[in-house]
Amino acid sequence: MKGTQLQKKWGLILFVLFITTLLAACGSESESASSQENKDSSGEESNTREIEHAMGTTTIEGTPEKVVTLYQGATDATTVFDIEPVGIVESWVEKPIYKYLRDDLEGTPLVGEETQPNLEEIAELNPDVIFASKLRHEEIYEKLNQIAPTVAIDQVYDFKETVKLMGETLNKQDNADEVLTSWDNRIEDFKTKAAEKLGDQWPLNVSVLNFRSDHARVYFDSFAGSILSEAGFTRPENQQSDEWGMKLTDKESITEMNADVFYIFMSDEPAVEDTYKEWTNHPLWKNLDAVKNDEVHMVDEVTWNMAGGIRAANLMLDDLYNRFDLEK
Repeated sequence: MKGTQLQKKWGLILFVLFITTLLAACGSESESASSQENKDSSGEESNTREIEHAMGTTTIEGTPEKVVTLYQGATDATTVFDIEPVGIVESWVEKPIYKYLRDDLEGTPLVGEETQPNLEEIAELNPDVIFASKLRHEEIYEKLNQIAPTVAIDQVYDFKETVKLMGETLNKQDNADEVLTSWDNRIEDFKTKAAEKLGDQWPLNVSVLNFRSDHARVYFDSFAGSILSEAGFTRPENQQSDEWGMKLTDKESITEMNADVFYIFMSDEPAVEDTYKEWTNHPLWKNLDAVKNDEVHMVDEVTWNMAGGIRAANLMLDDLYNRFDLEK
């Protein structure tokens, strides 16, 4: 009887071991199959990501290498990611590429203008991804997307969103985080030092002005405006709107510009110079606070407005450090 029980006991143990081994083998095969599914044709781990952006959601596989940028801020950002784009659009001024970017991008193929990129030339470059903006390229987005996966920001001056989107798209999130953390640290440093130096005068109320051949502009929520706001400056009550700004066609509206400080950028065209002289010789101009306080400052139009990228933002912040004689 005891022998029979012992045999049954050993038989049960062997059965359990057999089942355990069988399940382990099945699990291993399943894991192996799953692993194979997550590998691409080269045998490397696949990295497929769904990128949400201003024009929808785009699937990006692996790490794109051949990049085309269709707005200035994205072209600027490629240089902080150590990327050599295969195609870029022509700069607005200092053509064909802004001077501060030439050491990194001189010789890069041009694919038209920001407002009118050449689709045929872009297609010939066979890019892995295209960086666009909803503001400029909404009408041609589908055509761009047929050439290559295309991701877009909303406003071209949103340099931080460009860095974030580029990091996600190019599988360089760590780089993007470092760039944006560095920016945030610099902003906090500037605010602290400016407040310490100016005391009760801080924060300063500023207007960002631009003169054209037939009118003047006051910028609110713009590239320069967003950076000034981050840096602790304020805007006058009549400039608190989320709009880009306002267009002034009548010199009687000069009072709309009023602020403690003016930062002015404009081109060096003769017609623009004439407009500037006409407006600044008007009696209403002489009564503005910034004019009476001798706080009218000319700034670089590329750094403060045209470029719209993270490097340009840092150059503009450098300018502010220098203007207030603050240690960087």
